[in-house]
Amino acid sequence: MALLPVDEALAKILDGVKPLSAEPVKLENAIGRVLATPVIAKRNQPPFAASAMDGYALRHVDQLKPLTLIGTSAAGHAFKGHIKPGTCVRILTGAPLPQGADTVVIQENVGRNGAIIRVQTETPLAKNIRRAGLDFGRGDILLEANTKLRPRDLGLAAAGNAPTLKLRRQPHVVLFTTGDELVLPGHAARADQIYSSNSHAIEAMATSLGARVTNLGIIRDSLAATRAAIRKGLKADILVTTGGASVGDHDYVQEAFKASGIKINFWKIAMRPGKPFMHGRKGRLHVMGLPGNPVSALVTARLFLKPLVEAMLGLAPDEDAAVAILTEPLRQNDDRQDYIRAALTTAPDGRRSVCPFPLQDSSMQRTLQQSNALIIRDPHASAAKPGDIVRVLPLDF
Repeated sequence: MALLPVDEALAKILDGVKPLSAEPVKLENAIGRVLATPVIAKRNQPPFAASAMDGYALRHVDQLKPLTLIGTSAAGHAFKGHIKPGTCVRILTGAPLPQGADTVVIQENVGRNGAIIRVQTETPLAKNIRRAGLDFGRGDILLEANTKLRPRDLGLAAAGNAPTLKLRRQPHVVLFTTGDELVLPGHAARADQIYSSNSHAIEAMATSLGARVTNLGIIRDSLAATRAAIRKGLKADILVTTGGASVGDHDYVQEAFKASGIKINFWKIAMRPGKPFMHGRKGRLHVMGLPGNPVSALVTARLFLKPLVEAMLGLAPDEDAAVAILTEPLRQNDDRQDYIRAALTTAPDGRRSVCPFPLQDSSMQRTLQQSNALIIRDPHASAAKPGDIVRVLPLDF
């Protein structure tokens, strides 16, 4: 059976995927979540003309005359009277401009003798005043739908008096990894065991993307145990497994998927690393069987899990592929699309260069950690030499 190209695999995964429903969430719990509807300002900001400086509020036409101080306007404590000819008010930053005033003279430009004020440096009309609605007006769209919320977005929403936001429901990802050879970090490992890393990395990736993750941990190599774990994930939005996706004597994932009523969409992709990736569906549930090798698991999660989660959140797909100048030769490629771990550097003039790591074994996590990009090599690509332009995918996990 011919291997499925990467682009076709992604298209099959995303086919028919729609953003999840909306739910109300308090502002303090909204960081990193995605807006389902726009945030509309409920009032002007500032809601009144306000002083931008500490100084004195007065009529511009009076500033060359001696002025009588008649009160103070402070933030949260507005002056209640009216500025009449020949008078002024002490005003502090953020305080409402008193009625009748049209200019604020900063305190450094004023001389004071008791209640008598003299302006020493003439100030332009309307200087040092923030007009009402300077930042935004009532009814303005402050944040568009499908915005992933950052701290400054939450600050803007709060300023617009939006204590609760309509956010996309977080995709629920249920995750487990299979293998009798695995043991959790911190536990004693036999001589024939290794420490499990895939589920920690994939959980962190899915969480950073905006998903809610239930990690079932390590599932032992048996059909019954694998089916039991799958049953716990059938009500999720996405079920992710790592390991057991091949056809070895102890690989039960595909058999357990089928026995659980999951229709396998495809299995095996024309890519390296990550060939034994699997995708299936059962109703609204998406199932991803990631390879067991750590680099393969993370690369396939980046290429397929990330866009699926983002599509469920209503986010636009990334346009993050770039090009760079190759610094080391690469051999002619075979029929699989390669994702080669590499170091990407940017020169002061903006030109990018990329150097592949010499060893690319899919079990080598340290090389992946040291990489900041993947060189993308198309199937059957010709040999490449230093100075050639290659496609790169900057790493964001």
